[in-house]
Amino acid sequence: MIETLLANLDTLLLYLFAACALVGAVLMLILPQPMRVALALISTMVFLGGVYGLLGVHFIAAFQVLVYVGAVMVFMVYAIMLLDVRDSAYKRTYSKLVMPGIAAGALFFAALAFGLWKALPDSAGSAATPAAGTFGLQQFAVAFLSEYWLHFELTSVLLVAAVVAALAVIKVSAASGAQSPLGTRAERKGGSDRG
Repeated sequence: MIETLLANLDTLLLYLFAACALVGAVLMLILPQPMRVALALISTMVFLGGVYGLLGVHFIAAFQVLVYVGAVMVFMVYAIMLLDVRDSAYKRTYSKLVMPGIAAGALFFAALAFGLWKALPDSAGSAATPAAGTFGLQQFAVAFLSEYWLHFELTSVLLVAAVVAALAVIKVSAASGAQSPLGTRAERKGGSDRG
């Protein structure tokens, strides 16, 4: 049993890292505090780097950790620090769209489970299928680097666009005169001088 476990250790670690990345992604959606969301995103990026390392694309794994965790997340944490977390808008825990989101997520995972269940070979037909038709980690890595590398790079562009959009929203809300419940620094200072 130990020999079987050690022989399949890379597959088990792949599933573990993928599950941890999925948990981190779910935590990004449900945590209300922006800094905790950023920490969940950092953990998701680190686990994705582990997935890429296990798939044999160590170059992308290193860039995942160095560029996304090291640079992009520092930029995002800096943007979060620019937010006024004392604002009452950040005290709300969830949007009105949580329940439709949960329903859409349940439908997505049901469709994913159904697709995986249909893709499993039958017990009678599994002996007839040739071993050359299997799709392992090496084949996935080759397909990822040859066909899906553009999707990986578009993700980085979407991350930068999301940060720019968040900064634009902050700038527009500041220009429209939206203030925090505590007022501006000058108003608080002037109020303390009067009292």
